[in-house]
Amino acid sequence: MFTGIVTDRGEVVSRQDDDGVSRFAIRCSYPADSIALGASIACGGPCLTVTSVATEADGWTVFTVDVTGETLARTTVGGWKPGTRINLERSLRQGDELGGHIVTGHIDGVAPIIGREADGEATRFTFEAPAPLHRFIAEKGSVCLDGTSLTVNGVEQNRFWVTLIPHTLQVTTWGERGIGDKVNLEVDLMARYVARLKETEDK
Repeated sequence: MFTGIVTDRGEVVSRQDDDGVSRFAIRCSYPADSIALGASIACGGPCLTVTSVATEADGWTVFTVDVTGETLARTTVGGWKPGTRINLERSLRQGDELGGHIVTGHIDGVAPIIGREADGEATRFTFEAPAPLHRFIAEKGSVCLDGTSLTVNGVEQNRFWVTLIPHTLQVTTWGERGIGDKVNLEVDLMARYVARLKETEDK
């Protein structure tokens, strides 16, 4: 489980594709001795399993993750290549502060950015949600985009928008995002269960 509070920006340093599985090596600033083999790290949103860890000569940590065809096809991971920068978050530990909202790292779909504009010192991003998912997105509700817990400022049919403060743009990959980019979308877990309960009651 995660909270959608990004704690590092990683960079893909290599990609190896082999028989339906892609292995990515990701550079980060987490101490190597703090990452256990088999640990879960949210990488740009998807929860991925660490398969190896090493320390580079310059002190940076590099860990690898193996990604199957299902994840490659249903997320933005399929487009990762050396140089791609991604938001990272370690999995929750008992006693950690829940600063965002409950995030599973299970991506529901991909949403394109259809608008980016200044809103005072902040920046407003507008997205188009895939048809099956927009009903789970509500004004003032939570959504996880590229591994970042964000508050929905408004919804209009299948479009919704969020506003990011300068700090968030600085410490995540959002400062690099623009119109046409696609992001990983995970809808709020509570919204999904409420919708499912309503479906059951209506039958």
